[in-house]
Amino acid sequence: MIEICIGLIAGLLIITALKFFIELPFKLIWNSLIGAVILWLVNLTGIIVIKITFIHALIVGIFGVPGLILLAIYLNFIK
Repeated sequence: MIEICIGLIAGLLIITALKFFIELPFKLIWNSLIGAVILWLVNLTGIIVIKITFIHALIVGIFGVPGLILLAIYLNFIK
């Protein structure tokens, strides 16, 4: 009986890990697409210009507005 419980728990852990590793790339792609759209909208204003790259889009997609502000400060004033 204990072997069945251990097997079920191990199976659930494996399924949970697989779900995490399958969802992660899709989440990163989705966040980077949203970040690219936000960067494109910011570039339309003409106040600041940030080149749209995958890394920049991912930073803005994951961190949101604070990521956009820090990226704009870094690229336009520090670098």
